[in-house]
Amino acid sequence: MDRVAQAKQRLDEHTREIVAWHFDPDTGCPFWLEHASKLDWDPRTEIRTYADLDRFEPFQDEWLRGGPVRRWVPKAYADRPIYVFETGGSTGVPKSRINIDDFRIDYELFSETLSDTAFPRGSDWLMLGPTGPRRLRLAIEHLAQHRGGIAFGVDLDPRWVTKLVASGRLTLMQEYKDHVINQGLTLLRAHDNIRCLFTTPKLLEALCERVSLVKMGITGVFCGGTQLTRQFHRFAREELCENGAVEFVPTYGNTLMGLACHKPFDPADEYAVIYHPPQPRASVEVVDPDDPTRVVDYGEIGRVRLTTLTKEFFMPRFLERDEAVRTPPCAQYPWDGAGDVRPFSGFATPIVEGVY
Repeated sequence: MDRVAQAKQRLDEHTREIVAWHFDPDTGCPFWLEHASKLDWDPRTEIRTYADLDRFEPFQDEWLRGGPVRRWVPKAYADRPIYVFETGGSTGVPKSRINIDDFRIDYELFSETLSDTAFPRGSDWLMLGPTGPRRLRLAIEHLAQHRGGIAFGVDLDPRWVTKLVASGRLTLMQEYKDHVINQGLTLLRAHDNIRCLFTTPKLLEALCERVSLVKMGITGVFCGGTQLTRQFHRFAREELCENGAVEFVPTYGNTLMGLACHKPFDPADEYAVIYHPPQPRASVEVVDPDDPTRVVDYGEIGRVRLTTLTKEFFMPRFLERDEAVRTPPCAQYPWDGAGDVRPFSGFATPIVEGVY
């Protein structure tokens, strides 16, 4: 059996395990147990493969807006300390997702993909990105700690930046961005052991307008956000990261999925930004916006459809606010990827992205 088939088999097995867990009266969460009571079929016996998840209606983001949040806590974890993380809130009331250990697991798995040369173990990190009710700050902190370092962070409220951009107050937005960069520079100059940086494309560019990453001692940059286009990808590698003197690692992640890894850089991809989801814990398909049950052909653009499959959180067939190009499996990730991710063009109102 080849690696693609093995990955598919593993995804099917994992799907059965997660569905059985969330729909078991002893372990499942109140939301899915109530949902099952309204079905005329039993997910525990009839979901045998990942493809069978099409039997569920598409997951609605409104289900995650507002409370009670504990309806999402599996009964097996009822006595555990619970985190709640929110999405950006740029399309209304923020969506909330409970977390216990998922954010740690996701970033420990991601850590295995990082180079110990570019992201030295024992080195400290600077987290120059969104804070507040998102999981990103805690996740980067855990990533640094998992690799033996300490994470330094800044105060950053992207919702305020989004409001400034939407209302045309661009001078104030620039002042706020400068304020964030100044916080980062203060930390970089005060702590010699910071070698690793997480930030967004816009903040990376703003930082590099002020200093050389090499001269500041940075050896690896972990960067995420939908502003990470082909053009920025090339600019970051050649200019901001000084032609490979600093390793550049793009990523695509969110509160609902976790963290997708970038296909290893290959000049033949012409700087396409290609992500592969953390299968089997989450799976991404690129689907026809007018018929979300149909996966588009390789090379075609479609809307991103996400399925999350962990014991903490089950979310089948959720249509993301992003679109992408469907890309084939690669040597490191033997399942489909999503390339050139960007905000979904089918929305009537464009999404304001602010610092991203």
